[in-house]
Amino acid sequence: MSATATAPKLTFACKTADVAVGKPRIVPYGRLSVGIFQLEDGYAALLNICPHRAGQLCEGPISGTTRQTDKAEFVYERAGELIRCAWHGWEFDIRSGKCLVDDRLKARTFPVHVDGDDIYLEMGR
Repeated sequence: MSATATAPKLTFACKTADVAVGKPRIVPYGRLSVGIFQLEDGYAALLNICPHRAGQLCEGPISGTTRQTDKAEFVYERAGELIRCAWHGWEFDIRSGKCLVDDRLKARTFPVHVDGDDIYLEMGR
């Protein structure tokens, strides 16, 4: 008996022109919403709910962070790869949804598919 792979359910989200670098496009997802981000290497999508205290995660600033070093120096890195929740400032990796402060927290991510000028989100099977 062989398992048959089912195609992912793709939902149209927006046009590529609707998503600017550094400013996510917030699109509806049932009663909730999803933020779509344009990164240097493509697009990413996060549920617009912060897993810390349920704030509107994708409406916070996009930023980078400082690298931990053994010296008394300030090294800023990962510019444009993190979203900071507007409520409490918790930072999350836009691609993976992982929280930088607490490994137990992760924002929900969605695979993004681009077909021409259209962006689709993979919402489940």
